[in-house]
Order: sequence, then structure tokens, then C-alpha cells
Amino acid sequence: MKPGIGIIGTGMVGQMCHLANFAANPACRVVAIADLRPDLAAAAAQKFGISRVYGTHRELLADGAVSAVVVVTKRRATGPIVLDALNSGRHVLSEKPMAYTTAQATLLVEAARRQNLVYSIGYMKRHDAGVARALEVLTRLRNDQSLGRVVRAKGWCFGGDTGRSRDNFVMTGEARPDGIELWQDGPDWMPSAMRAGYDNFLNVFSHIINLARYLLGSSPTVADSSVETSGAARVTLDFDGIACTLDLVNGSEGAWREGLTIDFERGALTIELPAPFAEEEARVILDHQDESTQLVHATSWAFRRQAVAFVSDIIERRMPLASGQDSVTDIALAEAIWKRRASG
Repeated sequence: MKPGIGIIGTGMVGQMCHLANFAANPACRVVAIADLRPDLAAAAAQKFGISRVYGTHRELLADGAVSAVVVVTKRRATGPIVLDALNSGRHVLSEKPMAYTTAQATLLVEAARRQNLVYSIGYMKRHDAGVARALEVLTRLRNDQSLGRVVRAKGWCFGGDTGRSRDNFVMTGEARPDGIELWQDGPDWMPSAMRAGYDNFLNVFSHIINLARYLLGSSPTVADSSVETSGAARVTLDFDGIACTLDLVNGSEGAWREGLTIDFERGALTIELPAPFAEEEARVILDHQDESTQLVHATSWAFRRQAVAFVSDIIERRMPLASGQDSVTDIALAEAIWKRRASG
């Protein structure tokens, strides 16, 4: 039987990046949506042909046809909604950040484990076809040592134009309602003046941290960091002796620029990521012997590949590529980086 998908949150990202992709997937059925904004929910339901529309996530979770949910809500509301969904026995794909503290994140992972559920976090860049190609090449190079050993890495994210298409979603003028349950937006030790920057850091820059971990090793330590109140930062992660320095600035004008270069003794592998909502895949460039080669570049979309993977993970009861269990590390690293800022 095809999984019945419920979409919780029908704003721009909910529609364009999730609802459209799950509705196009023949391996599942989008059976219901929920949004606290009734006009928006009705408009999204009409656009995507969804018959069941609910005003709250709890109403949606009472629908027996829903076996899995995608949670795309206000960031501080994500944790409580995901916890309700997991406790109700539903598989979950949640937008990132999954939480604001490791304690919150661990609570969610434990709920998924108790219920033996698929719990995936929306680090869609792990699903990018270019990234998959880069990982294959990186694995080969590390095994055959044809370019020598990895000596360093550097990453960057200069947030600019997100590449969204205005044709793929509808919006209304309704205000986001208050009164919903929100989790605390940072650890107890974090001053309130730092929390807006921390929120921005988690929302934008956790992607490149997560991707660096995917390619270089799952459990780095924070070797050095310098963080501004705005959330801009320079961070150096230590992957068992390989230093990866990340330069992170949001709100830049012009094109979105984000990527990762892994330097070998005799060459380098570079991944240039597309803008978050651009329907294209990463460019992968291999530099060696004074030559620069771009690996085969096709047209695919990480968000669509993520939706396909989530449904397959449910059917096959498989650990997701970006599981909740793995993603706790991203929250722990963010906490460690910002604790240095607070104590400095």
C-alpha cells in the first residue's frame, strides 16, 4: 500500500519544495494538508488537488489515512509538532533545524526509536545528484591515493538570491497566528541577544556543516570559531587531523554562492552548490595534473530526490541519508560554536 503523506505547513517552502514533489511521486499519495491559515490551506489544496484540509496538525494526525508527515512550519514550532507526529506513530520528514538544543533533538530521536519510525531531516543537499557523484569520486581518490592524501578542506556560504520560482506556489495575506507551542530557541546559557543570530546560523549554515560531515567524517570537533551577533562566522572543524575552514555570511547581494573544496596533495575536488530553491544540481570539478575537469552535469533537483528517498525509506524501512539520529551532531556543533562566542 502506498504511504499516505500529510503536509503540515503550506507556505512557500511547504508548497514549492515539498507538496509539489510528493504530489508528483507515484509511489505515495498526498492525502491531507494542515495549516493554521485557513485561506492559505484552501488555496494550496485547490492548487495541488488535495481533498482533506485541516486547521491544526493534531487534526491531521487524527486522520487514519496519514502514515507519514512532512513538517514545514515556523522553526520554533517544528520540534513540538514533530514530537506529536512521532508519538502518534507517523514517519517524519522535518525541515531543518530539527531543534535548537541537543537535548531537544535527542528527545525527538528517542521518540522515533521507541516507535521504530523513519525520521529524516531536510538536508536535501545530501540528496543532490552532483553531491552523490562527488562522494563516489572522493571515495575512489581516498582509496587509490592517486592524488595523494587529503590535506585540508574549505567551505563557504555567501547567501544571496535563493533561486525560488514564483510560479510554483500561492500565498495569501494572512498573518502567522500566535498561540502555538514553541520550543526555546537556544540553550539556557545563551543570552537572549544572541538567539536571533543563532537561529539564522542554524537555518542557513547548518547545511554546509552537515554536507562537510557527510563527505569528510560524521563527528568532527570544533578547532576554532569566530561568530558575529548576526550569525556570520568563520569556523574550523577538525576531521581527524584534516582542518575544514568554513566562511559563512548571509544576506549577500547577488547570486547565492555555496560550496566545498577538498584539497589533496596533488589536486582538488570542488562542489559548487546551486541556490537552495534552484531546480538544478551541484557542479563538481576535479583539478589534477594542471587540468580542470567538470564531471558530467545533468538536470535534477535535490528536493525532488529527497522526497523520493523519504518514500523509499518508509517502504523499505531504511535509515535515511540525513537521519534525525545523525543530525543531532549538527545541533551539538552549533551549540559548541556559539558557546565559544558566549564565553569569549
